[in-house]
Amino acid sequence: MRREHSSPREGWEKTIEAQGLAFHRSAHPDGLSRPYWDESVHYVFSMEEVLSLEEQVEELHRMCLAAVEHAVRENRFADFAIPAWLAPEITRSWERRDPHLFGRFDLRYDGTGPAKLLEYNADTPTSLVESSVVQWFWLRDRYPDDDQWNSIHERLVDRWREIAPSLATGPVHFGWTNMDETGEEAMTLAYLQETAAQAELATAAVAMEDIGWDALNLRFVDMERRVIRTLCKLYPWEWAAADEFGEQAVRHQVSTMWIEPLWKMLLSNKALLALLWELYPGHPALLPAYLDGPRDMSAYISKPLLGREGAAMRIVSPDGELRTEGGYGAEGFVHQEFDALPDFEGQRPVLGAWMVHDEAAGLGIRETSGLITDDTSSFVPHRIQLL
Repeated sequence: MRREHSSPREGWEKTIEAQGLAFHRSAHPDGLSRPYWDESVHYVFSMEEVLSLEEQVEELHRMCLAAVEHAVRENRFADFAIPAWLAPEITRSWERRDPHLFGRFDLRYDGTGPAKLLEYNADTPTSLVESSVVQWFWLRDRYPDDDQWNSIHERLVDRWREIAPSLATGPVHFGWTNMDETGEEAMTLAYLQETAAQAELATAAVAMEDIGWDALNLRFVDMERRVIRTLCKLYPWEWAAADEFGEQAVRHQVSTMWIEPLWKMLLSNKALLALLWELYPGHPALLPAYLDGPRDMSAYISKPLLGREGAAMRIVSPDGELRTEGGYGAEGFVHQEFDALPDFEGQRPVLGAWMVHDEAAGLGIRETSGLITDDTSSFVPHRIQLL
């Protein structure tokens, strides 16, 4: 694994916008000099590294599914700060094996040892368009003789085909929210909608705010009063459950299939990190993590169980303390051993390893100069050197 420099393609901004990354200008806070999509640098891997990472990621995913089984069987929902009324519905969703589509592991990796799990974005993973489409076309344009860890698109289409027989009649609805001002969620869902269409599924787009509840027939409907029988969303389940019609969304899982399913609440919650360490202590892909405090760790990071974009985190080490702002944390924290992201020319990459269903599917990399990857990070492409 190494970081290399190359010249950006002429007119790269228009190129990536045409490929779906229309939100790259709004994905960053104002005032940053570095663009969100930065193809002036990229990372190079050997095929051996990628094959090893694929094995590690799939093992992590199997461990996570085992953790869900344990949490359900042993009634560990309180550890995840999940309200008691939700627990039976999550259990039923898991026991039905409600189908899941995709997720993204965030990993620490420097090319010299096993990757370390930082968190699992299993309910609302983003950076999909840039990982699946944009960096692939960058590779074709700049390094056509090399390869890339990237079968995301093909696997998504295939997974929709696998799911299709279990879906009810009617279009699959793709729900975006008006709260997203950057456009990232809308474009990500539009891309997911395209993969479903390529699997020959009928589809429809709808704003989450425009979904109505038909109290007479006990079902959700769109603005045209079509029944919503399948809904693919990037709206977090913890938000949906807390909404005005959250109880209906949770309790009518059979009549409306949600993708991702309700049981993914357990995988998208950072309490998972502590449960994994409890079940697999000392595993080389895990960092020690606890819910009851940092225990004897001299360097640790406290993460809110439902936090996003690096918000409301605290790093404590012998060198001092670092905090980030944010409104998360009322739900509790997990305390994970702090192992700083590796330094490549003053930038620190976090590897986003994609799962589609239960198989490793690709890689996206974000990097930042700080110790915490947040909304100021940049996405950089990668390639596998073959020659």
